[in-house]
Amino acid sequence: MSAARTDARTDASPDARTGAGTAPLDVTEVPTPVGTLAIVTDDGVVVASGFTSLEDQLDRLPAELADRGVQRRDDLGAVTDAVRAYLDGDVDALDTVPVRQPGGPFSQEAWQAMRTIPAGRTWSYAELATKAGNPAAVRAAGSACARNMVAPFVPCHRVVRTGGDLGGYYYGLAVKRWLLDHEARLAGFALPV
Repeated sequence: MSAARTDARTDASPDARTGAGTAPLDVTEVPTPVGTLAIVTDDGVVVASGFTSLEDQLDRLPAELADRGVQRRDDLGAVTDAVRAYLDGDVDALDTVPVRQPGGPFSQEAWQAMRTIPAGRTWSYAELATKAGNPAAVRAAGSACARNMVAPFVPCHRVVRTGGDLGGYYYGLAVKRWLLDHEARLAGFALPV
């Protein structure tokens, strides 16, 4: 495991789950080969992101964050730099970007575990449940993937069904397949078909 992976954080403190600030959230959109990646940050911490519209990302936020308003930016500094580096071939570039999202203890453990899945590799939902500390919580692991609000920074796209079937993905299976293929090719791994 790289040092970057062990330093990756998902802030789960009570204030961090909802955000304690009052300043508007910073938002941007980054073009990618599979569509626009909408990103919402709170003081440099990604609180929502995904391959949908900014409006969709903002709608997924808790009201106490969404009600703060937004400041549209062309660039989010280190966050945007990490996305561009990832797209340019540094498949580990997203690993140290700080993220925060609301969720219970198991979800927080699952999201932290997802950040340790090596780029170019996949885990099954059962493996994720085990790595998150509860091998019997396979359905909860699937729910944590479905409720992940900060993709691809928390790489739920790296979690698949037992046997390698892609399963679902909020942003569509074509996006999930592209992310997996991009990472596998650049990390030197071959994924199952």
